[in-house]
Amino acid sequence: MTATIDGPDFVALQVRDLNAAADFCEQHLGLRRAAVSPPHAVVFDTKPTPFAVRALLPGVDLADTARPGLGAVLWFRTSDAHQLHDQLTAAGVKILTPITDSPFGPMFSFEGPEGYILTAHGG
Repeated sequence: MTATIDGPDFVALQVRDLNAAADFCEQHLGLRRAAVSPPHAVVFDTKPTPFAVRALLPGVDLADTARPGLGAVLWFRTSDAHQLHDQLTAAGVKILTPITDSPFGPMFSFEGPEGYILTAHGG
């Protein structure tokens, strides 16, 4: 029998400023911290896949990168993409693509912690 994977089981973004990134996720995205996180990360209670921001791994230098995560696409489900868009706009978060229809509902992209591009959809 061949071993296979079921899909993503944990997603983390490496960041230079762990506290600022965690604050962004809590204040702007409404994420709540999980009961337990390792000392080098903040894990959020997201379902079905846990999401975290974590300190840089040894040898990682985001200063050498034009945009962290370039080439990766990270989508977050929301109950109301239009409302989240308005909240982020009001808070001064940079919106990168306007709300458009997609097979997954309304969606838009914005600049997350440390320049990561995040996409929200739903509602």
